[in-house]
Amino acid sequence: MTALLINKLTVDHGAIRALSDVSFEVPEGKLAAVIGSNGAGKTTLLRTLSGLKSPTSGTARWNDRSMVGVKPEDLVRRGISHVSEGKSVIPELTVKENLLVGGLWRNDKSDTAQAINEVVELFPRLGERMSQSANTLSGGERQMLAIGRALVSRPKLLLLDEPSLGLAPLIIEQIFTAINDLRKRLNMTVVLVEQNAISALEIADIGVILNLGELVASGPAQDLMNDPALRSAYLGY
Repeated sequence: MTALLINKLTVDHGAIRALSDVSFEVPEGKLAAVIGSNGAGKTTLLRTLSGLKSPTSGTARWNDRSMVGVKPEDLVRRGISHVSEGKSVIPELTVKENLLVGGLWRNDKSDTAQAINEVVELFPRLGERMSQSANTLSGGERQMLAIGRALVSRPKLLLLDEPSLGLAPLIIEQIFTAINDLRKRLNMTVVLVEQNAISALEIADIGVILNLGELVASGPAQDLMNDPALRSAYLGY
């Protein structure tokens, strides 16, 4: 079953075409890595899927329901969570308060405490800092908190924008391992936007390469990694 279906999605920023006729699909429970350089349209894609940006044309469907023209909070209620690049924690709130925010838009709030406990099991460092304000956390801890807050909403589709940005290699490995383990355990569908192409493709089922808003290639991640032309042009090795 295809959970996420994107068909000829086109998005404009004023006179600039950020995405042009982009089409790909992600089956339920699979991880898709969307890679490309700055200006490729990766962040625009996620903002469109999470309701923060309206497309010019084309469609995006989650479990056969349109995502286009739907308010972000209603998409959260449908099980779609978006962790935006560097902006997904509220600095003035404590770690615990940030995690509680993750449950605000849920229809079922009865197990928010259990969801927070599961996040702490996944990222024990957050459990040690529950009463600290988010602005006292390191970059890696903030990213863990951002992902943790999204997980409290019990997403079925998780949209992650550059979770490795500015982090040390050891923290990147830890976060990528956690993402991969989670989606397998919870049968969660993940769209992971990354400039760290190799690390992303290594945990992905599906690879999507964008360049200047256009789809260059999509398919099994391993096939993209094994393609000499794609490796040379877009993967940096």
